[in-house]
Amino acid sequence: MTTDTRQLKTWLAATARKDGDAFRQLYDATSSKLFGFALRILVKRELAEEVLQESFVSIWNNAASYQAGLAAPMTWMTTIVRNKAFDTLRRIDGAVEIDADHFDKEVMDALESVDPTPIEALQISDESKALARCFAKLESLHRQAIALAFYHDLSHSEVAEQLALPIGTVKTWVRRGLEKLRLCLTKLEGV
Repeated sequence: MTTDTRQLKTWLAATARKDGDAFRQLYDATSSKLFGFALRILVKRELAEEVLQESFVSIWNNAASYQAGLAAPMTWMTTIVRNKAFDTLRRIDGAVEIDADHFDKEVMDALESVDPTPIEALQISDESKALARCFAKLESLHRQAIALAFYHDLSHSEVAEQLALPIGTVKTWVRRGLEKLRLCLTKLEGV
C-alpha cells in the first residue's frame, strides 16, 4: 500500500496522542514494507515477524518523539526496525549466520558499527545541531541528493530520476557527502 509522507506524518502525530485507529492505519500502510526490510536483514520469517511486532510497539510508545523536520516517517520507522533486527541478531549471536552476500555494504557496516544509531543521534539535540551545521557545509547538489535519499526515503535510482542524473553520479555524491559529514562531525567532536 503506497501512502504519501504527509499522511504518514498525520498518522504518527495521532499515534503520539494514543489514537488507536490512526495507529492501525499506520500499521496497515507500512507493515508490509517494514516486514520486508526486517526479513532482508534476518532472513528467517519468524524472527522478522517478532521484530516487526516489537518495532510497532516501539513506534506506538515513541511516536511523540518523532521529529518531521529531521527524517521522513518511513526513514524513522525503518531505523526502528533496523535497530530491533540488529538487536535480535546480536541477542542470538551464533544462531544466525550473517552472510555478507545477503546484505548490502551499508547494512553490514551498520551492523558492525559501534556508533550511535540514527534514532539515538536524533534524540540528542547537540548532535542534531552539529549535523545540521555540517550538512549546510556540503555542496548544494550533494546535500540535495542526500536529503532526497534519507529525508524523503528515496532509493538511489529514485534520486537519480528526480535529479535527472546517472545513478552512478548520485551514488558517488551520496557516498562522498556522507564521508564529508562524518569528517565534519569528527572535527566538531574534537573541539
